[in-house]
Amino acid sequence: MLPDEIIDKSISGDLTPRPARRESCEKLAEREEPMAYQGQAIHEVRIGERLVGDGHPCYIAAEIGINHNGDIDLARRLISVAVAAGCDAVKFQKRTVDVVYTADELGRPRESPFGATNGDLKRGLEFGSDEYQLVARYCREVKMPWFVSCWDEGSVDFIEPFNPPCYKIASASLTDDNLLRHTRATGKPVVLSTGMSTIEEIDHAVGVLGRENLILLHACSTYPAFYPELNLRTIGTLRERYGVPVGYSGHETGLPSTIAAVALGACFVERHITLDRAMWGSDHAASLEPNGITRIVSYIRLVEQSLGDGVKRVYEREQPIIQKLRRVGAKR
Repeated sequence: MLPDEIIDKSISGDLTPRPARRESCEKLAEREEPMAYQGQAIHEVRIGERLVGDGHPCYIAAEIGINHNGDIDLARRLISVAVAAGCDAVKFQKRTVDVVYTADELGRPRESPFGATNGDLKRGLEFGSDEYQLVARYCREVKMPWFVSCWDEGSVDFIEPFNPPCYKIASASLTDDNLLRHTRATGKPVVLSTGMSTIEEIDHAVGVLGRENLILLHACSTYPAFYPELNLRTIGTLRERYGVPVGYSGHETGLPSTIAAVALGACFVERHITLDRAMWGSDHAASLEPNGITRIVSYIRLVEQSLGDGVKRVYEREQPIIQKLRRVGAKR
């Protein structure tokens, strides 16, 4: 199974994505007015007990995705990693395999611990009702909110009885109007990744979803992403254009760019986690190990303290230094 935002032939073979259920971008650009909300206040969004937006701590989601490798015990251990690191939530992925993938793709030969075909792998990595009941129970025990990226309408219906605090929509699904509407109909906040998408496609998706209870995530849908591809200044572009909270979904292997994203205004951060980057599975190599996600959380909290309010002032702790070092009217 693919990572949340990725369709990458180098990892998963010749995946045929679902057809985009919308008009062409050219037609949309002709009939839709450009969005511009410069000068307007950024909307706040409530996810569970947390407010997300300007003036609030960055919401940090640990993406477990499919790094549980189909093993509920491994899933519990990853949840525990997120708890210990101080993350605000964990995220999983849910697909109706026969809807998301074509029969040809599922029948493609691919050796895995689950069998000899790609379909065996996809089905082996999917958690069903029993597993998600255990996820929900464990998250309640450790007081860790959890939510899911749903790739099809049936998956939204499957997850909805668990009452997640929000839904994530992957970059690959940004052009799926039916899924956007179906997800929005739950009444839950929506977090939408914008990787591999043009500004016209994002305009259309925001038009379908509406701006209320919407968070956009800047992302680059390469896996792993290279630093020159990250284009973090797009965070500011999205904030100005749509007037909604904007975050960052990182697929790079390091830490500095994610910290920089927060300094540039990202109010929501998502990174994949794993116990060991050498583990079997397509997503582990570009994920953060326990030490990495712990450092991400710690560094983000330090950056938040450091940003301040932009008002230049002299601090009380500077006064002794002024008395000691400041020169006033020195002769030349």
